[in-house]
Amino acid sequence: MASSKYFMDFVYDQVASASDDVTYRKMFGDYMLFCNQRPVLLICDDTVYVKQLPETLSLFSSYGIIPDIGIPFKGARPHYILDIENSDLSVEIVRLLAQILPIPKKKKPKKCKIK
Repeated sequence: MASSKYFMDFVYDQVASASDDVTYRKMFGDYMLFCNQRPVLLICDDTVYVKQLPETLSLFSSYGIIPDIGIPFKGARPHYILDIENSDLSVEIVRLLAQILPIPKKKKPKKCKIK
């Protein structure tokens, strides 16, 4: 089941105050939320996933939360599940990840070989 546009709009509204540069893009039926060009939240099947990093675990812990762990799609690494309704934590997670994650490198287009 893919994520709904309604849910994605809700996620966006919850974290839009994290930065002037919060965007999202539909990818394979689900969504990726970006902050300052960095992929910070993965939204799959109307669930919000966050990378498992020591910094994100520390932030969850500062709120007294032990996050659930889930796998967003077959073949993916485990991620923390973010309760997007906790808007303060959600905004802080987005801001944190926008600072520590690298901007993805642009992939070079594949050259077509004509025989």
